[in-house]
Amino acid sequence: MGQVIFANLVSLQAGASSSSAAHHLDPWQLVLQASLVVKLVMLLLVLFSVGCWFIIGYKFLYLNRASSQTKRFLNTFWESKRLDTAWEASERYMRSPVAQIFRAGYTELVKVRRQQAPQQVAEGEYGAGGIENVERALRRSASTEVTQLESMVPFLATTGSTAPFVGLFGTVWGIMNSFIEIGGQQNASLPVVAPGIAEALIATAIGLVAAIPAVMAYNYFTRRIRVIAIDMDVFSNDFLNIVRRHFLPN
Repeated sequence: MGQVIFANLVSLQAGASSSSAAHHLDPWQLVLQASLVVKLVMLLLVLFSVGCWFIIGYKFLYLNRASSQTKRFLNTFWESKRLDTAWEASERYMRSPVAQIFRAGYTELVKVRRQQAPQQVAEGEYGAGGIENVERALRRSASTEVTQLESMVPFLATTGSTAPFVGLFGTVWGIMNSFIEIGGQQNASLPVVAPGIAEALIATAIGLVAAIPAVMAYNYFTRRIRVIAIDMDVFSNDFLNIVRRHFLPN
């Protein structure tokens, strides 16, 4: 009878001990009880994650609009019989990089024709100088548009490459504090070791949560920007061919 009572007391004590351990290992409690350095690491990673999700949402909408407007502008451009008609239509597609390239090239073409037409220069010189000016305008506009498309995207790559290491720093710091506590208490039991290690691993988990979506989004946006850049390059060549044949013959 005494052995049964003793066994029940032991099981109750073990249940209370495990319940207490489970309470102390609650993730939110571990975050609140973490050291200042680990809290700062977690806060930094949370800010990285929030910034990445803002960029992901913004760039997704921005690139969708740029792609859709580019398709509509190209259809309008090739259906137009005159460049001035295409110019008027391009005002409806201000988010399209290809439309902005066309506007830059057309503006330069108009300037060249106004400046050089009154001059009675040889036809070859007229064409060569004008083509070079239009081509430079197209390249300059393309560079500006690509830079704008790529804005904020490098932050995703930075987060994807550094967030795991920042989280690892928090983990190392937390484990170091756990060993210091073990040395101070002269006790290596699980209730002493587990909270510090669990707290440390939370920092690594937050780092991975911030890094994985950032890397995936960076690769996705990079591919979409590359597709739009190819459209810009193809249109620039086509526009130059039109200018050579009809407006500034060599």
